[in-house]
Formats: sequence, C-alpha cells, structure tokens
Amino acid sequence: MKTVKFTEMKKGSKEDYELLAEYEKNFVNELPDRILESLKNLDNSVDGYQVTRLEHSLQSATRAEKDGADEEMIVATLLHDIGDSLAPYNHSQLIAAVLRPYVSEKVHWIMLHHGLFQEYYYAHHLGKDRNSRDKFKSHPYYQDAVDFCEKWDQKSFDPNYESYPLDHFEPMVRRLFSKEPNF
Repeated sequence: MKTVKFTEMKKGSKEDYELLAEYEKNFVNELPDRILESLKNLDNSVDGYQVTRLEHSLQSATRAEKDGADEEMIVATLLHDIGDSLAPYNHSQLIAAVLRPYVSEKVHWIMLHHGLFQEYYYAHHLGKDRNSRDKFKSHPYYQDAVDFCEKWDQKSFDPNYESYPLDHFEPMVRRLFSKEPNF
C-alpha cells in the first residue's frame, strides 16, 4: 500500500493529500458496513432488559416504519442506540454526529436529544427531574422528540413483539449512508 511521505501534516504535498483523499473515498464507501456491524454488536450490550439492544433497535425501527415514517427517520430510529457501547452517558450525541451529514435538521435534533427526552419515563424513579426535556418546549422539534420516544423508543422492550429482521433494514441503511453528505 502506498503511503504519504510526510510525518507532519504541514509538510504534506499536493500528491500526499490527493492520495489520502482517494483512500478516504474508499473508506467512506464502506461506512454502511461499519454501521451495520456496530448495530449487530448491540446484541451484546447492556444487561437487565428483556430484549437485547439490537432487538430494541429493530422493534423501534419496525414501529417507525409501520407508522409511516420516512426512510431517513426509520434508519435513524434503527441506529438511535448504537452509541450505547462507546458513549453510555452521551449516546444521543454520538448517533447525532454520525447521522448529521446524511439527515435533515429535524432528524438530527431528535437524535441529539432523545436521551434527555427518554428520561421522562424513568428519571423520577432515580431522584431526578423527569421533565428536564421541558427546557426545549418552545423548540419546533420538541413534540417530534416526544413522539419519537413515546411511539417508538420507550415501548420497544417487548420480548413478544415481532420486529422486522435486520436484513429488512439493510438496504435502507446502505441508501442513507451512500447519499452525498449535506454539510
């Protein structure tokens, strides 16, 4: 494999950076594979629930699809917890960052804040304020985040729910992450 000549970025040449751009293009093209692999890894995540985090994700996305959500939202819903393993205290920010170049401002905002909005269902049991999300009450996407949590996220821990399998969602994931980024 060909490599750059520099050991400090400031000493890189045009040829060096053209080479890296080509490698990065190929790497980016493999992003859907890495995303799907991260999703599969949720099968070995947080213990204590009646379903795995992968099954939770599949249930959430299945509910979103059955409710008529668009493909962008279905994929975001499928992926909303992939950050649990690496960022247990800020998984919402992690998935929002991953999705940002590929989704609308609305979907990004919902993913960015879903962790806080989800606290509504349990924070009071742990001595915290379940209404912390209300600081965003005047935000245009507030109700969308409430609906995401209520309709798809919080109710998707049911071992008897028949979710669509991962291979059902795979083409959607590949389409989303093959789009031109919208920076």
